[in-house]
Amino acid sequence: MQPTEITEILNRPISQELLARDLTRLAYVAQDGTPRSIPIAFTWNGSEVVLCTSKNAPKLPSLRENPAVALTIDTEVHPPKILLIRGQAELDVVDGIPDEYLQMNGSYEMTPEQRIEWEAEVRSLYDGMIRIVVTPTWAKLIDFETTLPTAVEELIRQRAERQRV
Repeated sequence: MQPTEITEILNRPISQELLARDLTRLAYVAQDGTPRSIPIAFTWNGSEVVLCTSKNAPKLPSLRENPAVALTIDTEVHPPKILLIRGQAELDVVDGIPDEYLQMNGSYEMTPEQRIEWEAEVRSLYDGMIRIVVTPTWAKLIDFETTLPTAVEELIRQRAERQRV
């Protein structure tokens, strides 16, 4: 997929709404060769998806060994809106708490007092974190109005061909 195609998909209004959500599902291959899919907070900086995790997270050795990842960001209403992204995970060690971690967790409903307590707890717990940075190399938006899953598009084409006969 060409970078211009990816940019066009990610700049669509529905994609932008999805990229402003709190959680994505990160899929990767674990060291034992089995697939993993985990919910994780994220932020979109306009060109990369940034996730943050503890330095001892079990997913890190797997991502170092095989950095290929897939992300799913979706809604829980009908019709669902789904943004699929593939890319390579780059791991950045950060001293202290990455700004993105504080930003992505800033969307949770907290009173100002709760926010102060939460941030103090986070700063006392982590001496550093790992930023998982994913630059999209492929993207697909499925909104069930203007775009459909590829398999469903194929079924529609096949049905149209049968009806022409």
